[in-house]
Amino acid sequence: MNDYPEMIVPVNHVAPVPRRIRAALGGETVLDTTRARYVWEVSYYPQYYIPLDDVRADLLTSEGHTQPTGRGVAEVHAIRLGDVHRPRAAKVFKDSAVEGLSGTVRFDWAALDAWYEEDEEVFVHPRNPYARVDALRSNRPVRIELEGVVLAESPAPVMVFETGLPTRYYVDRGLVDFARLTATDTETACPYKGRTSGYWSALIGAQTHPDVAWSYSFPTRQLQPIAGLVAFFNERVDVFLDGLPLERPVTAFSRSKS
Repeated sequence: MNDYPEMIVPVNHVAPVPRRIRAALGGETVLDTTRARYVWEVSYYPQYYIPLDDVRADLLTSEGHTQPTGRGVAEVHAIRLGDVHRPRAAKVFKDSAVEGLSGTVRFDWAALDAWYEEDEEVFVHPRNPYARVDALRSNRPVRIELEGVVLAESPAPVMVFETGLPTRYYVDRGLVDFARLTATDTETACPYKGRTSGYWSALIGAQTHPDVAWSYSFPTRQLQPIAGLVAFFNERVDVFLDGLPLERPVTAFSRSKS
């Protein structure tokens, strides 16, 4: 059993989005709505389904085929804006099997350049309204090791508690052994924390352990306590909290989610 709360929202759950949702491509607004719906295609997080009336219909081009989904049969559309062509970018549900989704469009997130909730950009996927993400300062000592080598040790980490993920322990850079770490070009983004500003691999002996640590220099407003601090993947290192070893978790996001 995991030592953190799991997501409990069922697949195909639908809920109203009380926020204005916009998305842009090539500097042009593709959609602008206050009537979006959250739809959980998986239990971890929702997607936006947008009313057709709130989408630039002139940018959608039917690809002439349909795709069966768990929410009914969708008509597959491309987005074309000037020289920009994004195939298979949108699924149009004219008659959905799920109540409230007929006459909506589900866009591939990466097909658009930027998404916004009100006037703030959102990354990767919509924020889950049923999830919490809290950054709490703590005086519980934490030590990070890999193959018996100490990579970081802090008497006062910042703990990030995120629904569906193990606790992440952020430590001051001055308490990290950067002699064991090598910067990489990896960059990831999180709907709740923003874009990472650095990733590091660990070199232990002759073996490189890729992307075991990361940092956010400019996190979202809600996660300001982690600004500039460094965290390690619990799944890839050994964590000692209050002097006691923690079991390495196994998560669906352990390869990409920070």
